[in-house]
Amino acid sequence: MKKILLTVLLTASSLFATLNVDTTYATLGAVAKKIGGGNVHVVVLGSSKYDPHFIVPKPSLLAKLRRADLLIINGGGLEIGWLLPLIQNAHNGKIQPGAAGFLDMSHFIKMIDKPVSVSRAFGDIHAQGNPHYVTDPHQIPTMAKVIAKKLQQLDPAHAALYKSNLEKFLHEWQAYLTNFDAKMAQCKTKKVLQYHELYNYFLKRYNITSIGNIVTFPGITPSSKHTLGLINAIKTNSVKKILQDVYHEKRTAKFIAAKTGASVVVVPHEVGAVKESDTLENFYNTIAQRICK
Repeated sequence: MKKILLTVLLTASSLFATLNVDTTYATLGAVAKKIGGGNVHVVVLGSSKYDPHFIVPKPSLLAKLRRADLLIINGGGLEIGWLLPLIQNAHNGKIQPGAAGFLDMSHFIKMIDKPVSVSRAFGDIHAQGNPHYVTDPHQIPTMAKVIAKKLQQLDPAHAALYKSNLEKFLHEWQAYLTNFDAKMAQCKTKKVLQYHELYNYFLKRYNITSIGNIVTFPGITPSSKHTLGLINAIKTNSVKKILQDVYHEKRTAKFIAAKTGASVVVVPHEVGAVKESDTLENFYNTIAQRICK
């Protein structure tokens, strides 16, 4: 009788076990929650308020990584400046690169803007391409499918649940995309200036022209000559919007706006970067509203 009771208890505990999932950024975390539902505990390591290239490797992050069963990273070199030492010092074999509990999402994304050559003289260049793919809402289904497959591998006892959650989410997201794309059709003739190439995937998806970037190369301060060139380009191309992120300095964008009459709009680069972008749907709605209106 005791053996039977023990078996029942162990079976019950496995059925209600929670999988600890760490993601490097909030959009990945939002998708993981949709697929994992109540059976996963999702922790987002990097705040959407800060530069994703330079998350401060706090000791508190080590504690989170030590408990993780799965670590999902953006990849494409975005975490290269802060994540690896944390993974190594966490001493968690489950989430080391190459382990079953390590998932690099960029391996499943068709990256754009791959540089012809790479040199430190060009600043912080991403050799694998532009890593900011989460700004394109059409990447979400791919991300959801990859996460569902990984959760099923790590937690086969709940594979049916993850499959069901995935199917439900994909159905809902396709309906959202159909409506979203119809609204974005009126925005395809827009021209914008970016601070940094955070929004290239979104702009390319919806045929919005970017005439240039305030930051010529990541991590390198724009020169006066470059700034004056942008002012002339805005006037020539009748650009009305300057896309500013939440973490770079805003002085240069405001200066250019004052000289041209263009307006500076703060656009989220991740879920939660601005107050209005607290969910996946609100994230993309906010990007659209701030670029197109």
